[in-house]
Amino acid sequence: MRDGNSTSGTEPAHRPADPARGEGEPGGVHVIVGADATRIVLSGEVDADLGTELQEATAAAENAGLPIEVDAHHVTFMDSSGVAFLARLSIRSQHRVRLLRVPPTVRFLLEVTRIGELIDVVDEPDGREFQPVAPDTLLS
Repeated sequence: MRDGNSTSGTEPAHRPADPARGEGEPGGVHVIVGADATRIVLSGEVDADLGTELQEATAAAENAGLPIEVDAHHVTFMDSSGVAFLARLSIRSQHRVRLLRVPPTVRFLLEVTRIGELIDVVDEPDGREFQPVAPDTLLS
């Protein structure tokens, strides 16, 4: 019997993405509702493949009604879908959105599109720790 993680002799083994070969890291979106803010953690390639997840994250953050922080530290690529997501968050949030630990590729997009004027870009989060309300508040 085979599980989803095993490979047969004819299937290639899973190998990590190789940017040199034009392969990128799959994107991810995680929403964590905290006591004082909602944190959305983005990772990998933030592109059209994450459209549904980005819409769900926007809705979850909006429903929480708390200030929104977006941690972009692990983003390796972002296209217009990611830029639109940030713009949508900034328009729908009752509070100014904070974008944390922005990599150079994302920072460039913020400058070119001027979305950076709608959100606060924070290189290092302040000393306070983010406290999730409960373990079951992680949405992904």
